[in-house]
Amino acid sequence: MQPSIFNPWAWRDPSALAGGHTQATPSVTPPDGPDGGHDGPDAPGPGTPVDLVGYQVQASDGRIGSIDEASNEADAGYLVVDTGPWIFGQKVLLPAGTVAQVDHQERVVHVDRSRQEIKDAPPFDPDALDPEYRDRVGRYYADRYLPPPGVMPRVI
Repeated sequence: MQPSIFNPWAWRDPSALAGGHTQATPSVTPPDGPDGGHDGPDAPGPGTPVDLVGYQVQASDGRIGSIDEASNEADAGYLVVDTGPWIFGQKVLLPAGTVAQVDHQERVVHVDRSRQEIKDAPPFDPDALDPEYRDRVGRYYADRYLPPPGVMPRVI
């Protein structure tokens, strides 16, 4: 098996944690309310640190829950997602590399895995966040990013 260069614990787009806007002005301005302001949460601007706790998490085929804990440490980023009734109230650990997009306006994190892939991942155990457990979870998620035989891997 060809080794993957994909690091499941690194954010693929670190700017997603700091507003992630490609421009200073949003393309759609929220309507002003009666007091001159607008309703709803503001998306953070570029460079603004973001706490993802409470954001909803959307798999490629549906909602999986909300973020209970998030880490943006270099090469050690992850999300702990409370799945609510979907998996009988269990939590799942998603390495930061699974995050495809963060929508700050809607407070939704999109991951590039299906609900079944997430459900089949090694079970989350808050007491077992040791290197062996992280390695097992990392290998599970990194396997999807292996290139076909004969193709050079690209750095993500």
